Amino acid sequence: MQPEVEVREADFGIDEEYARLRGEPGSTGACVLFTGLVREWADGAQALELEHYPGMTEASIAAIVRDARARWQLEAVRVIHRVGRLAPGDQIVLVGVSSAHRHEAFAACEFIMDYLKTRAPIWKKEIGTGAACWVESRDSDAHAASRWRESETNEETT
Repeated sequence: MQPEVEVREADFGIDEEYARLRGEPGSTGACVLFTGLVREWADGAQALELEHYPGMTEASIAAIVRDARARWQLEAVRVIHRVGRLAPGDQIVLVGVSSAHRHEAFAACEFIMDYLKTRAPIWKKEIGTGAACWVESRDSDAHAASRWRESETNEETT
């Protein structure tokens, strides 16, 4: 059986990941897959180098998955985050969720992706023709993740 979380250099196949999430016919009513791709840069960067702390990164992502499972009834979850040197157009991340209902699958997939961007200890460096620079975290990523914390607060007060 495949682990729910993998951090690896190797690429992944959408068809096989979908098949794993779908599982056997039965209670699964929805599968949501998100794949993130390395974008091209306007400043001429040629590659993206992703670094992480082995063990720590997987544990952090597993905690995000546990949080999602505590919020929604999920059948299966699969998160693959690639590390190493990637070129524009390469797949960088896969988040897949299956559940009985589409609302839960969509919400859980978005929740996991929002927290991957803000909680997972993965660092990105843009590699250019003569220089490399670390990619700073974006305010928009923090804002996206904050709405989940706000929904927790709203649930607790009602």
